[in-house]
Amino acid sequence: MAIRHLKSARPQPPGAQADTADGVRILLAQLAQGGEDKALDLARRLDGWTGPIVVTPEAVARAIATVPQGLRDDIAYAHDNIRRFAEAQRATCADMQLELRPGLVAGQRYVPLAAAGAYVPGGRYAHIASALMTITTAKVAGVGHVTAASPARAGQGIPAPILYAMHLAGADHILALGGVQAIAAMAQGLFGARPADIIVGPGNQYVAEAKRQMFGPLGIDMFAGPTDSMVLADEGADPDLVVWDLVGQAEHGANSPVWLVTTCESLARRVMEAVPGCLAQLPEPNRSAAAEAWDSLAEVILCDTPEEMAAVADRFGPEHLHVQAHDLDWWRARLSSYGSLFLGAEATVAFGDKASGPNHVLPTSGAARYTGGLSVHKFLKCVTWQQVSAQALPDLARVTASISRAEGMEGHARSAEIRLDKFCAMPRLAANT
Repeated sequence: MAIRHLKSARPQPPGAQADTADGVRILLAQLAQGGEDKALDLARRLDGWTGPIVVTPEAVARAIATVPQGLRDDIAYAHDNIRRFAEAQRATCADMQLELRPGLVAGQRYVPLAAAGAYVPGGRYAHIASALMTITTAKVAGVGHVTAASPARAGQGIPAPILYAMHLAGADHILALGGVQAIAAMAQGLFGARPADIIVGPGNQYVAEAKRQMFGPLGIDMFAGPTDSMVLADEGADPDLVVWDLVGQAEHGANSPVWLVTTCESLARRVMEAVPGCLAQLPEPNRSAAAEAWDSLAEVILCDTPEEMAAVADRFGPEHLHVQAHDLDWWRARLSSYGSLFLGAEATVAFGDKASGPNHVLPTSGAARYTGGLSVHKFLKCVTWQQVSAQALPDLARVTASISRAEGMEGHARSAEIRLDKFCAMPRLAANT
């Protein structure tokens, strides 16, 4: 029996990507010209924020004092996991050198970036965990200066728990600014920020598009679309766990797809039947967002074998991939296309989203087929170096000149051969005439 869909996503109307791109392009041009004045204007018009843009240490301290101790302890728990995982990643990045041939020494160094910008979303939800994921990872990598930006809510500013998370993670400069204007401010170094070498963090379509358009002179973590999640489940999976894992991820928004891939039709049917009841338990606006995502984008795919399930997952390249099936070691070795992998019924994507340690800034929209998520590596440059002594020069210069002339690059050949005259008593390779 072929792979078949018990539920398929509805065809989506043509997107408004072109309109978004054009609008962001205009805003970035205005911000490049108008600088802080234009950013202030956008903050007032789009976010209803007329307060200070720079959040002072005194304002941060006042906000932290309002965060209940229990929530502070929980944020600290998550921060400790994220920091320790990032430190272990950093330990894998080793400088090295080797003598390739006598007198020819080459090596690599990992150099932290000087400055980074961390965007922390703050629209429908207050993304406390995003502050921890981005800022902590940058500081562990050794980034010298991290500016954090998050939208200010009218009459409130940045929510106090986000400010606590930013402070705990080590932010050097905090801006009450959201959207395209926040990305431009961190890139340009507005409001006292240090111009960023890289900007990281999730955001809405306008934030993502601003990062995409600024990429090149400015580094970014990735061009991210709406979050997505896939569950792989066999006949032993618990339908209650599966349905809540799907509904919980659909809560991200109406444009966030979720997929169930299974070898068990009865499990699939039970999950599909249970979805409405789970949705009904969510408050608004979460319920409507998750219901729309499930109705329009969710898919339930029935396979014959675990290998077919794995092939579906590799083709989709989901941001989050959760295996609730037997033989977890087989799945871990077999699967290759995902942002982050969650193994076993005890795990859940929500753990990774909030507190378990590995980063939750991950590739979406199938990008996991070719890239991983945010890590300390994004904040490090792996640079190489080489040093040559007279012992290595004869062969190295001869080969370089030979290849250069074969390519038609006479200047390269001569820059190699002149070193024979300067440092070695060996005749040059004659030029082709």
